[in-house]
Amino acid sequence: MDALFSASNAMSGQAGSFDEIVLKRRSLRAYLPEPVPTATLEHVFAIAQRAPSNCNTQPWLTHVASGATVQVLREGLSQRFMAGDISLDFPYDGVYQGVYKERQYGSAQALYDSVGIAREDKARRHEQFMRNFTFFDAPHVALLFLPEPFGLREAADLGMYAQNLMLAMTAHGLGSCPQTALSFEADFIRETLGVEKNNKLLFGISFGVPDPDAPVNSCTTNRAALADCVHFHS
Repeated sequence: MDALFSASNAMSGQAGSFDEIVLKRRSLRAYLPEPVPTATLEHVFAIAQRAPSNCNTQPWLTHVASGATVQVLREGLSQRFMAGDISLDFPYDGVYQGVYKERQYGSAQALYDSVGIAREDKARRHEQFMRNFTFFDAPHVALLFLPEPFGLREAADLGMYAQNLMLAMTAHGLGSCPQTALSFEADFIRETLGVEKNNKLLFGISFGVPDPDAPVNSCTTNRAALADCVHFHS
């Protein structure tokens, strides 16, 4: 009985730590310039590799850009997007309606409120959006590719990998922001990183040490009530 009690206490502590990490993870949009130590980088990506996947296929390919490579991407991505030079590997044609549109609107409003941008101020809203292409000044960005001929099922596996990665970063004091906006420049990113054409860019994750003084990092978004999304059957 004592052994069972000790095991229960240990598991309770683990559960509390996990809950804390999940609740702490947010999409952060301002970072300090110093790079993450190599040992920490390797560790969090090794932890992410433990993500589940169909038949253990692990259908993901990740390229992590730092240093001078990040700067090349920053300059090129912004220029190409503004020039209308778009190259998408996957369609970006989803339409949000009903409650999903309401959630999208609420999240956008929370972001603009955190930096004092009025909803009708289109110029500053565009400026904030363009920060996607400079990785919010993060010193690192991970680009997540799905090798051909993988599709929707394997993209779900890649999503689980990405969540593992962001939780591992949170546990080690790092911040992150997943960005589908980066997928608009798939060809340029592949060219810069030397990635073969048969690897399709799904999205990127900017990451680093969060800037604790940046107002934008105070942004929080709500989650739907459990009953709206989960139905229990007995």
